Order: sequence, then C-alpha cells, then structure tokens
Amino acid sequence: MDDDTSYSPHSPYSLHSLHSIGELARLTGLTVRTIRFWSDTGVVPPTDRTPAGYRLYGPDALARLGLVRTLRDLGVGLPVIRQVLEREITVSEVAAVHAEALDVQIRTLRLRQAVLRAVAGRGSTPEEMELMHKLATLSEQERRRLIDAFIDSTFEGLDVDPDFLASMRDGMPRLPEDPSQEQLDAWVELAELVQDEDFRAGIRRAAEDQTRAWQESGRPDGERTKHAAQVIKERTAEARKAGIAPDSPAARPYVDELAAALAEVSRREDGPEFRAWLLERLETGNDPRYGTYWRLVAVINGWALPDMDPATEWFTAAVRAAVRG
Repeated sequence: MDDDTSYSPHSPYSLHSLHSIGELARLTGLTVRTIRFWSDTGVVPPTDRTPAGYRLYGPDALARLGLVRTLRDLGVGLPVIRQVLEREITVSEVAAVHAEALDVQIRTLRLRQAVLRAVAGRGSTPEEMELMHKLATLSEQERRRLIDAFIDSTFEGLDVDPDFLASMRDGMPRLPEDPSQEQLDAWVELAELVQDEDFRAGIRRAAEDQTRAWQESGRPDGERTKHAAQVIKERTAEARKAGIAPDSPAARPYVDELAAALAEVSRREDGPEFRAWLLERLETGNDPRYGTYWRLVAVINGWALPDMDPATEWFTAAVRAAVRG
C-alpha cells in the first residue's frame, strides 16, 4: 500500500512534516487513486520513500495538489500543468489559452442550445434536427455562401433592379463572435427560411412580376421610388395612429394621395385601371416571409428592427377596399 507513514532515516524532513498518500487523501478530499496517478505522471512527485518503498510527500504537496485540482477542473491537461509547476509557462499564459478555448466551447454549446430549442418548439423530425444542427454550426464563410446561393438561385436570369440586389448582399447576416441567444435563434430560423423552396419561389414570383411591370412602363427612378416608399410609411403611420381602418371612408384620402404618387413613379395615369394593377402588384409581392427575412437579418446584425410591414399591410388593405368597393 502507498499509505504507510513510516519515516526514512535519509529524509531531510521530520517525521511529522511528511505525509503518506492516505493522509493526503484525507486532507484534500481527493482519492488515493487520483493522487497516485498524478504522482506517477510527475505532477506531484514524492519527496521521499519509506524503507519499505512507500511514497512520502513534503509540505508543498498540499499546495501542489490544490493547484493541480483547480487547473484540472478548468480543463487543463496534465502535461501543461507539469509545465506550470516547473515554471516553464505561467498560470496567466495557461489561463489566456484556456479562456479562448472555453469561448469556442461556449459558442458551440449555445449553438447547440439554439438547435435544441428550435427542435423542442417545432416538434421536428430527426432529419430536420440534423439539418438544423448543420445550419447552426456553419462557419462565417459557409453562412455567407448559403445566403449568396439563396440570392443567386432566387433571382437568377431576372432583370432585377441592381440596387435591390446590392441591398440584399449588403444586408448579409453576420453572426457576431459572441452572439446572444436571440441572435443564435434568429440564425437557425433564417437558415431554414432561405432553404425553403416555397419561400424562394414566392420571392421569385414577386421579382418576376416586378420585372414584367418594368417592361410595360419602364424602370422607375430609384430615388423617386425610395421617396414614395418613405411617404407611404409616414402617411400610413399617421392613419394607423389616428385609428383609421384601411376599409373605412376616412382611408380614401390616403389612398388617393399615395396611389397618385405611385402612378407618377410608375409612369402611369392614376384611375381605376391603375389601382387594380397596383393592387395586383401589392398582393403578388406581399409575402410576409420577406418581412420575416429582414427582421431576422436585423436581429442577427444588431440593427433596428424594420417596420415597413405594417405600412404595406395597411396600404394593401386600403387599396383593396377602394378597388373592390
């Protein structure tokens, strides 16, 4: 046994200053097996031995065991611990390296947590869970390729406004190094959304419809289009704040003003025919998932949440009520 307390006459220490493995185990709460293993690896070497060959440890063994236990609890390997104890590297250097490694582990665990929350909330199948896990653990470069592939496949071959495509690529979701749980959840949802063939098809239909409209009346001026969008946002916000329902008579002046502005941008004459045409454009392009896409991008990138959806919904409902009487 290694818990003999006999004293070697050749030891420079007094009998009472030396400890057997058994005594160290009682003093530290560690197991004899653990102390023996650490001793065999040279991390806590014995100070002396009894005539019978049992290991004895000096006063510094308690401090060494405490440091070793702390570093092991933090995930530091025994070879590195030996370097620390032999003063080959400092505790600060070890702490810096392991803090960085823990950052990576924490991000990985949070990504896994986001996947598991999504699976739990949606009742996903094993196949869907595997897909979500792959999407959540993509690298930054892989995430960018995923969004680029979505944009390329959705708008390939269409005469889409270059400014629109630029805004899509400029709005690339960039998950930060230390994302919040909300950002992780948003990325998992966004990654799923851009893989949804129905979503891609819906966005493509809206783009095709816009292209046909341009072919009929010419491409509208970009700045005037942005100005019209801002006016719609502001005026519909006023109407909603005033409690005006889109299908009420009080909404008609707003419809008249905004329809006239859009007719001018579209190089068309305002009237029943134009408003029917406008309603068709609004309904074709009003896929709520497009707003979801930008909301998720905003969450991931830490932007202010977009608020164009309420304006579009109110205006579409108001035009519909005006056209259909």
